[in-house]
This record gives sequence, C-alpha cells and structure tokens, in this order.
Amino acid sequence: MHYEGNIIRPPSEANSILLQATVGCSRNKCTFCGAYQGERFKIKSDEVIMADIAFAAANCRRQRRVFICDGDALIIPQKRLVRILEAIAAQLPWVTRVGVYANAKSLKMKSPEELAELRRLGMGIAYMGLESGDDQTLKAVHKGADSALQIEMGRKARAAGIKLSVTVLLGLAGPERSEVHAIETGRALSAIDPEYVGALSLMLIPGTPLYADCQAGRFTPLSPTELLRELRTLLAHTEQTQGLFHANHASNYLPIRARMPKDKAATLELIDRALAGEVALKPEWMRAL
Repeated sequence: MHYEGNIIRPPSEANSILLQATVGCSRNKCTFCGAYQGERFKIKSDEVIMADIAFAAANCRRQRRVFICDGDALIIPQKRLVRILEAIAAQLPWVTRVGVYANAKSLKMKSPEELAELRRLGMGIAYMGLESGDDQTLKAVHKGADSALQIEMGRKARAAGIKLSVTVLLGLAGPERSEVHAIETGRALSAIDPEYVGALSLMLIPGTPLYADCQAGRFTPLSPTELLRELRTLLAHTEQTQGLFHANHASNYLPIRARMPKDKAATLELIDRALAGEVALKPEWMRAL
C-alpha cells in the first residue's frame, strides 16, 4: 500500500483495509486538531489508488471492510469516487462495507442522488465530526460550519441510506460554556438522530492553536469531574430513536456504551455514581488519542 503522512481512522475501523485516497484534510483549520499538521491536502492519482486496491485483492482477503482515508475522502469528485467503489466491488467482492470520513462541506457538495448512488455502490457508513452543537463554540474552534448546516447534512446522509457515526468533543467549550455546549450538542444529535454517537474528551495537542491558547491562559481545560458533568448533561439531552451512544474512546475517564434509548437511564445512573466517587475513573496515564 502507498501510504503518505498520518493515517487516521475511526476506532471501529481498526480491522478494515485502509485505502488512502486522499492525503490530509481539505479544511485543516480546526484549532483543536493536530492530525494533519503541515500536510497539504491532495487527492491521490487513480493509478496509485487502483494499485492499492489490487494489492488488497491479493493480500487482504480476511478483512471484510474498507475504510477510505484520509480526513476528507468524500470530497473526491463523484465520478472518481464511483470508479473507486466499483473497483472495490469488482476486486474485493468479500467486502461488506465501505466507510469514509465526511464533513458538512463534502456532504453539501454531493446531491441526494449522488449520495444514494454511493450507497448503492457499497458506501455503508460515514463518520462526521460534529464536535459541538453550540455555534459560538464551533466558531471559536474554526470548524467552518454552524450547527444548522451540520444537522442538515447529517440528515441528508441518513436519508440516502448511509449510516452515520457522529463524533462530539467533551471539554471543547471550556468551563464557561460547558453546560451550553452539552445541551446544544444534545439538541443537534437529537435532530440528526444518527445510528452511532461517539463522545471523546478533549486532549490538547502541542502545536495546535488551542494548545497555544491554553499555554497563554486564554483557554482552560475541564477537570475530570467537569468532563463527567458535561457528559451527563450531553447524554440527558440526547434522544436517539435507535442507536449506540459511545464514550469508550481512550481519551475518556469513564468508558460507557449505551444502546439508546433503553440504556439511557442506567447510563446516567452510572455517571452519577462516578461523580459520587463510587466508580473509579481511568487514570491519566491510560488516556490517549
């Protein structure tokens, strides 16, 4: 496989064939993200992509899923993306699902009909970083889209039959807007109603603007207790008709996995017990991105 730079994939794609079709992220301006520092976004050539699919056909017969990297592969022009999916279907017939990162910009560039075509060709899931439903927080971190647009685009993907896994970031608003961030994020998640929600906890990365803000005293990270309170508020304000709410990423102090809506009350009770000191939190040395 021809890999360049950092290869980032969702935790649930750990056992997938990682097909790098783009390098970096087309936006790459979010103040909290250090995944693609110094990398210039580009779409790789068809020759390289097809060579990697051929390599996977010969060497990756035990893997049943493909994840198309990097951070913004859905932005690939439709005709090229269709050719990639057709090649996966023809050369990797055992693959049952193709996944991709998506954001409001790339979803907006695809028509409902184009998204439906991608679904027919095997694109089964898109991972979207909502981060927050609070517009003030989204503006502060240079997300590039407000909550209304992200809700609209998330619903657009779901309407096309593509499953959606939405990531939100605990602690992103700091202590001053923690409650607003949690409530508004729950509101946005409820409006999208994705199949999967993943709540991560902010970890400041050296070299990012948000890290510099923290060093200069312009941003204050939340304590473990404050992150737990924010998680509780977020979950309390999130309604999923049917799906999973995860906060079991390595960055989190209290791993939870709730099948919504039936596990919601029990999970809120677990968080309350942790806040009361009855459930141990993950030690700091075990946390990671």
